[in-house]
Amino acid sequence: MASISSIGSSGLQAAQLRLDASANNVANMNTPGYRREVVAQEEVAESAGVRATVQREQDAKGVALEQEAVEQMSATYAFKANLQTIKTQDEMMGSLLDVKA
Repeated sequence: MASISSIGSSGLQAAQLRLDASANNVANMNTPGYRREVVAQEEVAESAGVRATVQREQDAKGVALEQEAVEQMSATYAFKANLQTIKTQDEMMGSLLDVKA
């Protein structure tokens, strides 16, 4: 069984990568021919986490600020949710140690 902390930490890394890609998109929005960076996530069966990779969009349609704002908000919520799983796991381990001690 995979530990909750490894699941949460892979989610934190994926959320951070989404924030980084979105920030890069905003920084390059006025660059001619720029293709947006998007983050693809896939499950990792052996660790029960996620693997995130940065890819370029196929078409060079440009960057829409409203789309990037939504992406950043979504990534922030994902970051907070994964942080909460790690916090809850730490609290559970503390309670378990208190019971065993």
